[in-house]
Amino acid sequence: MVFARGTGWQFHAELISDLLCGLCEYALLLYGPEKNGSSGPMKIVKLLFAVVTAIVLVGCSTPKLLPYDGPEITKIVVLKEERKMFLLNGNKAIRTYDFELGFAPTGDKKIYGDGKTPEGAYFIDRKNPNSKFHLSLGISYPNARDRAEAARLGKNPGGDIFIHGTPKKFRRDTDWTWGCIAVTDREIEEIYSMVKVGTPILIYP
Repeated sequence: MVFARGTGWQFHAELISDLLCGLCEYALLLYGPEKNGSSGPMKIVKLLFAVVTAIVLVGCSTPKLLPYDGPEITKIVVLKEERKMFLLNGNKAIRTYDFELGFAPTGDKKIYGDGKTPEGAYFIDRKNPNSKFHLSLGISYPNARDRAEAARLGKNPGGDIFIHGTPKKFRRDTDWTWGCIAVTDREIEEIYSMVKVGTPILIYP
């Protein structure tokens, strides 16, 4: 299994940032501080610093879509109580992740807003590269059984259950989602690259 980090836009941003930082340092050495009201060189230095800052901010905020050339992930297994998620090729675990769940983690999801994570057999039905949670993979909840159970209760089954990253403000929290499976941003980058739409996911209590 091979991941290539720092490729594409991210790699070039890093090179440009290093180059501009070097130019800034050279300009400061060459011209020194502003003297006698001469602000031209310093304006150039300040502009270069602004460009560097912009590139770094873009690089930090852009999710890394990593190329993956390892074994195909044929199934995902989630053990809620153990807080373990396995990416499998056949019966072999290729990767294992810890995670956080919803604010009411015990039990199967039944209705909208209950804070629970569904249990049962689903599949990855979509991928969102523009998620507000860094990157995300959609889980095919609710299925026909889930909708029927919610209908018997006269309730909405809810939806939009994902595997996704963790915003900075939640990184010290436990079981903070509304029913989704949350991993770190770096981990969701790996998972996003490894898992295809249509991959089965089995979620156990």
